[in-house]
Amino acid sequence: MRASLHVPGHFGEFLQGRLGPDGPVALITLPCPSLGVVAQASGGLGLMLHGGPPSGQVRALLARLGLPLPGRVALRPLAPPGMGTGVSTASLVALARLAGWQGPPEGLARACVAAEGASDPLMFASPARHLWASREGRTVAHLPALPRFHAIGGFWGPPRRTEPRDAGFPDIADLARLWARGGDLPTLAALASESARRTLALRGPVGDPTAEIARALGAAGYAIAHTGAARAFLFVPGTLPAGAGAVLRAAGLTGIRRFTGGER
Repeated sequence: MRASLHVPGHFGEFLQGRLGPDGPVALITLPCPSLGVVAQASGGLGLMLHGGPPSGQVRALLARLGLPLPGRVALRPLAPPGMGTGVSTASLVALARLAGWQGPPEGLARACVAAEGASDPLMFASPARHLWASREGRTVAHLPALPRFHAIGGFWGPPRRTEPRDAGFPDIADLARLWARGGDLPTLAALASESARRTLALRGPVGDPTAEIARALGAAGYAIAHTGAARAFLFVPGTLPAGAGAVLRAAGLTGIRRFTGGER
């Protein structure tokens, strides 16, 4: 049994929506290694959680995986729940690993969905390489590696937890097909911006300042948590302006952070 670990989270999604009018809800996550959950086990019997998901979810997850209860566990989310950073899935992944899970990520994903009704692909080593059916816990398509990017983001608006039965998202089948072809950062950032625009137009919230901020910063594009408060601005490396944090704070964003990503 592992004593402590960090499961990285994400900062919203590059894309999220329906794959066709009657298709599944699917997403491409925006990884953020500095977020997620830090978990530590300190022994003991039974199950005692400090923070994290309801104990019923944890028991359902571990029972499905055939794992023992990990005893006393402290979970420290690196962002508040409901902000669109994957805290719930990261917590379940951490608990499974603390309890001894060493199986394939696909099995862990199915168990997470069975426990909480929806899941981010945070159990995979490269979560952004998956077009992910989040309510089904399966990979719809394997995707090309991301180009290198720099990002700055923050939180705007109240927490908004994911409702697993909520399928009221715009159709993004066209965006997903274009994303699967690959491309440079401006190409992919434009697709992410369009996904965000469609969701905000359909679901709100009204008055979201993300597009205006992106224009003011000269960002290549932007991404949002489609059911959360995270808002990220994407830049070709070396082009993120020095005063970007002040612009975000002036627009009412909190929890400002910079991060990088991409594999090529």
